[in-house]
Amino acid sequence: MFVEHSIIVKKYNMQDLTESQLTLKKEFIVTSADTDMFGRLKLSGLSNFLIQSAISSADKLGFGLKYLHEEKLFWVLSRFTIHIERQLNWYDVAEVETWPKTVDGLLYIRDFIMRDKQQRIVAKGTSGWIAIDSIKKRPTKITGIIKDVFYSLKHKNAIEKMPERLLFVDNGQETKIQTNFFDFDLNQHVTTTRYIDWLMDRFTFEFHKNNYPKKLSINFLKEIKPENQIQIYKNETEQNKYHFEGINVSTERKAFRGEIVF
Repeated sequence: MFVEHSIIVKKYNMQDLTESQLTLKKEFIVTSADTDMFGRLKLSGLSNFLIQSAISSADKLGFGLKYLHEEKLFWVLSRFTIHIERQLNWYDVAEVETWPKTVDGLLYIRDFIMRDKQQRIVAKGTSGWIAIDSIKKRPTKITGIIKDVFYSLKHKNAIEKMPERLLFVDNGQETKIQTNFFDFDLNQHVTTTRYIDWLMDRFTFEFHKNNYPKKLSINFLKEIKPENQIQIYKNETEQNKYHFEGINVSTERKAFRGEIVF
């Protein structure tokens, strides 16, 4: 079940919302904290740049964290797909362009394009976000102007397809993870970047030395709470394509799925 909220974008009137106003461009510098031991931008670091640009865009348009908190709502990332075309390294400069694109059921779709200093495409991404009623703990359909905002650029695609829905894959190599304090954000959910690091940590040093990710897809199915224990299954479904299944041992529920292609 879901509830409905009517939200008005405070900063602009609808007639003022041009493509330029709906699109945000944000610059990032790759720091040592964003890189792996070979000086390459980590997959979680790249993902964080996209997510931070999404947060800035939502704040700019008037439906960011502060305003949704007033409405007793918060956003959760449900699906995330990234195609990587080139590698960035420590000290490189990147620019992320992002915009709200459309609505697919309960998913509010946002796309991304990351470019390097020479304006070459580094990565393209698409994401599906769900608005959650913080009181009823249920997904929310948002009506009002915010809904119109998410249809305004529906023909502008970074990736034409919707964020991928990953299917269950049984068996695979097993690893158990105990969640810790710094895995969690202010909503007491495991942060997206920690999930991605969990997946990338399932590979050896030698494998990482010789391979760099070309694609990531991840689905978040059920929240993971502090002190939960997670069982991760890794399965190579095709050559250089790995599927992951995350089971919350504490609740015996499927928590997330992932796919990484190298």
